[in-house]
Amino acid sequence: MLPPVIAGVDGSAESLAAAEWAAREAERRDRPLRLVHAWNWRPRQADGVPSPKPSASLEQGGAPTAAQRYLGGRVLRQAEERVRGAVPAVRLYDAQVEGPATAALLKEAEQGDLLVLGSRGLSGFTGLLVGSAALGVVAKATRPVVLVRAGEEAEDEHFPENDGSASTTTGYRDVVVGLDLGDPCDEVIEFAFEAARLRRARLRVVCAWQAPSALGLGPGDIALMDDPQQLEEWEGFLSAVLKVWRDKYPDVEVVEAVSEGKATTALIRAASAASLLVVGHQLAERPVGPRTGPVTHAVIHHVGCPVAVVPHD
Repeated sequence: MLPPVIAGVDGSAESLAAAEWAAREAERRDRPLRLVHAWNWRPRQADGVPSPKPSASLEQGGAPTAAQRYLGGRVLRQAEERVRGAVPAVRLYDAQVEGPATAALLKEAEQGDLLVLGSRGLSGFTGLLVGSAALGVVAKATRPVVLVRAGEEAEDEHFPENDGSASTTTGYRDVVVGLDLGDPCDEVIEFAFEAARLRRARLRVVCAWQAPSALGLGPGDIALMDDPQQLEEWEGFLSAVLKVWRDKYPDVEVVEAVSEGKATTALIRAASAASLLVVGHQLAERPVGPRTGPVTHAVIHHVGCPVAVVPHD
């Protein structure tokens, strides 16, 4: 069987939206969908009501109680109902797994095509996992992770009708990919092209450059040119990087966008009307625990559309 699309669910609005998005993505990829609930997740309670603390046995990796199994089953049934109502033909199965949540999801992700998690966007990750667990998944996963906000609907992936009304039958909005021309990673580019191909969407490749200070210049440095010349050089470099991918994906329409300024600003602006934003994350051991890069960290907190974080060496 092909590796599945995996969605982590905990009963929150974010995880239910993630499960539905994952079902649509599984259908696009012609893969099964696996719903996963980890034992020691704490479903988000109503605002102001604290979540119950897991039992000590679970915190230490002990066996779940019958009540906890029942609650986990209820979470999975709720997600299944949401998925069946939205994508009835998807091949679906589920599992309850032992935590801790970060470790459980990372283990699951190794067996999947990609992992889909819920995100609260501007409020961070407080809805899906306790503390920094979701960020830990993104930082350590060796497979792509897609983050989906609560309220994401199928219509949000598509252009509106001519009268402005929402639709699921119009074309897909652009797939946007942020590309670092200092390290143009094949894994990130390929994921973005494939996502655009599956959707028959346009791919918008966004790059940003900033002129270094005079202290950082060396002989023959590109930054010795004036701004128009620098822009022309960066555009030429981007076109050269993308040429092999255009040849591999001839049916994907590509729009190249190179601008001077901060990459975060350019990506947030481009993603405001996108169906999906794709960014990279370099896997590396850091002295103070797992971290995402500053651009990736910013966009996963501030972009409204689903964000795919693609790991690379």
